[in-house]
Order: sequence, then C-alpha cells, then structure tokens
Amino acid sequence: MVEYINITEENVAAEHLCCAISGKKHQTGVDTKKSWLKERLPEGHVFRKLDANGKVFIEYAPLETAWVPVVGENYLYIYCLWVSGSFKGQGHGKNLLNYCIEDAKLQNKSGVCVISSQKKTPFLTDKKFVEKNGFEVVDQIAGGFELMALSFDGTVPAFSESARKQTIADQELTIFYSQQCPFIPNGLKEVQEYCEEENIPLTLVPVDSLEKAKNLPGIFNNWAVYYQGKFLTVHILNKNVLKKLLAT
Repeated sequence: MVEYINITEENVAAEHLCCAISGKKHQTGVDTKKSWLKERLPEGHVFRKLDANGKVFIEYAPLETAWVPVVGENYLYIYCLWVSGSFKGQGHGKNLLNYCIEDAKLQNKSGVCVISSQKKTPFLTDKKFVEKNGFEVVDQIAGGFELMALSFDGTVPAFSESARKQTIADQELTIFYSQQCPFIPNGLKEVQEYCEEENIPLTLVPVDSLEKAKNLPGIFNNWAVYYQGKFLTVHILNKNVLKKLLAT
C-alpha cells in the first residue's frame, strides 16, 4: 500500500526533505529549509511526500501567505510538485495533486493555482500535467510564463502588478532568493565563486518577508535572476549554468 507523510512541527527534524535527499553539499540548504518550513507550517503550509527514499512530494500554501508575486483570495498555491527517477509512471503526481485539490475543497477554498510556462521550464510545474487535471491559464506574463488555476467558483487569482515589470534598474547580475529551496545556499555559493573568479559584479537580494515576495519585479518561485536590467530565469544556477546564461 502506498503511504504518504505530511511534514509537521513534530516530525520536521527527523524526516528527510526529498527534494534534496542526496549530496552533502546541500545539507546547509536542508537545515535552512527546515527552519523556514517550521515558521510556515502554522500558516497552513503543506509539505507532503512519499514515505520512501525518493524525490516524490508536493508543497503548497494558502495563496495569501505564499511567498510569490501572485495575488487573490481563498486559493491554495502550489510551489512545487516533483516526482523523479524510478517513481515516475506510478500515479504519484496525480495522487499528490488530488490530495491538494481535495484539501482545498475541505477548506472551502475557491480553487488551486500554480505558476507554469508555455514551454517546459526547470523549477516550474509542467503545464501539460496540470492541464490534464482541469487547470486553465488565467493570467500571463511576457516570456511565456503563465498562471494556471483550477477554480471551483469562477473567481481567479492573478500575477501582481509589480511582477509584470520583469525589469529592474540595476544592470549588473542580480539574484532575488528566499530560503525555501534546499538547493539555494549551494547555488549562491557557486555563483559567488564564479563571479569572483571572473570579476563579474553581483548583487544578491534576500527575499525574507511575505511583503517582499508579493511585490517582486517579476516571476519568482523562490529564485529569480536578472541581468542588464532584464529578467532571465527562475533556474537555480551553478557555475556551468551561469557561464552559459551569460554567454547568450
């Protein structure tokens, strides 16, 4: 029988976070994520995972307290839904999504929403998958980014007005980041090392409050990269990815 576990304040210290289940280089990120998660759980934040040694989980929160530049009332927002490796093709993705949808109905929510894109993009939920499960595009931003929603009552959320800018005044490489994802601390470390080696000016902007997250100048799902004043990607960088990105 397939069993899933919800992370709680009581078990968060002992349970693994399957998004960073392997690799010692991400241990700092795991510790940081757990601290961030403990603060969010009382807000109704949910991290549900397969009770197994694998990357199979969904993470969502009430939209009003979700650290993303999306606004609306009485919705749940999905940060991440991930099924990888040998666990693919076993129905876990649908099981986890259905759990979120049923949770929304039990809470008398107006629906569920998630950021996706017209083409498959790392660190964003796959559009085709949620479309098959009834989600529709309810808002769009330049660059092919879309807000998908499953509405129960006809109301829909939207990107914040600030998010539509997709630009900043600073011209140097700029990264906005939160403490939500376990991959972020190592990503920041590699970016800083590469920029120091290549004498590339770098600005790091911690997104450390709900207010900052709701008023960001572009797409953000815990990480956003800008260069020469323009939004580039939500892809969490390492040295090789950054090198290719700047070259283009």
